[in-house]
Amino acid sequence: MTVALDFELPAALEAREPPEARGLARDEVRLLLASPAGVAHHRFTDLPALLRPGDVLVVNTSGTLAASVPLPGVPLELHFSTRLPDGRWAVELRGRDRLPRAGEPGELRLPGGASATLEEPYTRGRLWAATVRTPVPVPEYLRRHGEPIRYRYVRRRWPLAAYQTVFAREPGSAEMPSAARPFSDRVVTRLVAAGVQFAPLLLHTGVASPEAHERPYPEWYSVPPTTARLINDARAAGGRIIAVGTTAVRALETAATPAGLVTAREGYTDLIVTPDRGVTAVDGLLTGFHEPRASHLDLLAAVAAPEVLCAAYDAAVRERYLWHEFGDVNLLLP
Repeated sequence: MTVALDFELPAALEAREPPEARGLARDEVRLLLASPAGVAHHRFTDLPALLRPGDVLVVNTSGTLAASVPLPGVPLELHFSTRLPDGRWAVELRGRDRLPRAGEPGELRLPGGASATLEEPYTRGRLWAATVRTPVPVPEYLRRHGEPIRYRYVRRRWPLAAYQTVFAREPGSAEMPSAARPFSDRVVTRLVAAGVQFAPLLLHTGVASPEAHERPYPEWYSVPPTTARLINDARAAGGRIIAVGTTAVRALETAATPAGLVTAREGYTDLIVTPDRGVTAVDGLLTGFHEPRASHLDLLAAVAAPEVLCAAYDAAVRERYLWHEFGDVNLLLP
């Protein structure tokens, strides 16, 4: 089953810059609450009042890499997506116009004495499996020579700090786990004071493609024992488990039993969460707004009923919420 949530996304609703550049604090973006009771409009700073004592927010502690590296002498950039189980990297070529390039097998010279050898297409000819050679570990190499991945709707460069969340601990994501970007120290403090708990996990997310709407591919995740125990205890006590971002859903559902018991696990996941599969460990979801016909909408529809999701997106377009990593957020509650 695929969610046929089709709509026109006006260009004016694409967030082209961080909220800080629009005169807002990162925690002052808008928040659309959608549940079977209807939709309601808030600021993100209202989140502590929208949750209950005993609820758990599951957050991804992956940090964003400066994953775009310019190729010397040619108008191309190489996007580092994710380290594959065999040690190679999934990579993507893009032009300076931010559009994908097909590429062909062979070695690419990179700055700083590094190289990447494109060996075979990985997905639809857009991503390649590549052997990467760098003089220092890849995260450090990218810190020295790369910049954050930027798509066409973001018209100027922003520092790497603009692409980090307050939960980032271990660099590894090609793109920011952006559902958590609105969190600030003050909102976290207010949530804890209100009796809401935080459960950290890790999933290093690779590149997405608004053009291709590709399905997820294997990504490294880790659900620690303390997180598994906290979630299981909270559910047993009647608390709701609310994933912050689709990455948190994928990691949790990979580590969950069919009965919804979360276990401590780590490894690579290629899990696809759809309405037919459903979810067993997640009750709600805090997420950004996704493009028309994007495969992420299937995951959202596994958490929220179709009528709730349709009402949320109808309201988001009508009330001019902003899309993408620097935009507004959507809280889906049971």
